[in-house]
Amino acid sequence: MSETKKILIAGGGITGLAAAYYLQKEIDEKGLPYEIKLVEAGSRLGGKIKTTRRNGYIIEQGPDSFLSRKEPGVKLVRELGLSDQLVRNGTGQSYILVNNKLHKIPQGSYMGVPIRVRPFLFSGIFSPLGKLRAGMDLAMPKGKTGDQSLGSFFRRRFGNELVENLIEPLLSGIYAGDIDHMSIQATFPNFYRLEQEHRSLIKGLRRTMPDKSKPKSGGKKQGVFFSLENGLESLVERLESVLGDVVSRGVGVDHVEKKEQGYHVLLSNGDVYKADAMVMATPHNTLPKMFSQFDVFDDFRDIPATSVANVAMAFDQSAIKQDIDGTGFVVSRNSNFRITACTWTHKKWPNAVPDGKALVRCYVGKPSDQSVVDLTDDEITEIVMNDLNKTMNITDKPEFSVISRWKNAMPQYTVGHTERVSNVRENMQNELPGVVFGRQFV
Repeated sequence: MSETKKILIAGGGITGLAAAYYLQKEIDEKGLPYEIKLVEAGSRLGGKIKTTRRNGYIIEQGPDSFLSRKEPGVKLVRELGLSDQLVRNGTGQSYILVNNKLHKIPQGSYMGVPIRVRPFLFSGIFSPLGKLRAGMDLAMPKGKTGDQSLGSFFRRRFGNELVENLIEPLLSGIYAGDIDHMSIQATFPNFYRLEQEHRSLIKGLRRTMPDKSKPKSGGKKQGVFFSLENGLESLVERLESVLGDVVSRGVGVDHVEKKEQGYHVLLSNGDVYKADAMVMATPHNTLPKMFSQFDVFDDFRDIPATSVANVAMAFDQSAIKQDIDGTGFVVSRNSNFRITACTWTHKKWPNAVPDGKALVRCYVGKPSDQSVVDLTDDEITEIVMNDLNKTMNITDKPEFSVISRWKNAMPQYTVGHTERVSNVRENMQNELPGVVFGRQFV
């Protein structure tokens, strides 16, 4: 009989949990001689997925959904028997705040890049000169090859106005970063490929993407995001239940030593786990310390990270005198607002709010305003309320607020990121066979 091989998974976020689930499934189905163990240094699982259920509200303190077109996510939900709990987001108009005024985001665009020209021509977000400059994308030649910042790429193609008033708020919000430092190859390589293949981004998007701005005849426009009826953490809870004794909370990896056969892993509880292989699903900045006797992960020391906070505030519906018909808005960085985005959760996720109530969720912590994350709960709430009341008339204080701080939790994929990651992977194959790290670095 074959000797049992041991696999250690470090990190109990969704990456580590999914890895453990599929490894265990493979082992069980094929009767493989493997044993897996997942350790999580913190007291809870899920990483950035965190749901608070309070007074009938379902409040997401991290992400509130995943894209319905992302097949691996949908597959995992179905395999775990949660298909009947899938809910799509409510649809509605999205806005962008420019010059202290909410404007409808033009239809017929992809991440702020026009596919249809007419909605942009009639939009009040841009000046006539800004519209003319953006249209030059249709005539401009291809740019240089190789990695470059998102900011330089889009400014060259569309000019500053379209970038700062629309593209930048949409793109930087995803990574909580500065587009003038973010790598196009690591974040949106599809835009780079479109330019290289079609010369014009507008033409490339028209040729490769259907216009989904209008529903099919006779049908209602369908939401493109999925969540779960009782919050995204339901997925984490089901994974923990299925994995059972495989998972250990409150146990982290302190140090890894390479041996002639496999690795000796010193855990924070004093135990030594002898692993034949390892899956590292921890934040990037923890790896150099865990593998301190190697220089394989030194490139990760130079990857910066930003902090954000989100503020969820519950109200009686009657308190919001100007409850705009839409799902939320993002904020142009040219504004003097400190919030970067706002979701009207009671419109986007009606299942998450009791009847007659409203839930508003805002983000603070843009790259130039990191100190706001360290303010007190009362100070952050006051900042958010002041900004909201510039566009919405909210007469009462929140019934309650839930503030979530994510300190240094958003790694920044700066120019050269893909090359750095590729170098780390190559060095790992040579020096640390059997060790892999999660896809969150890519």
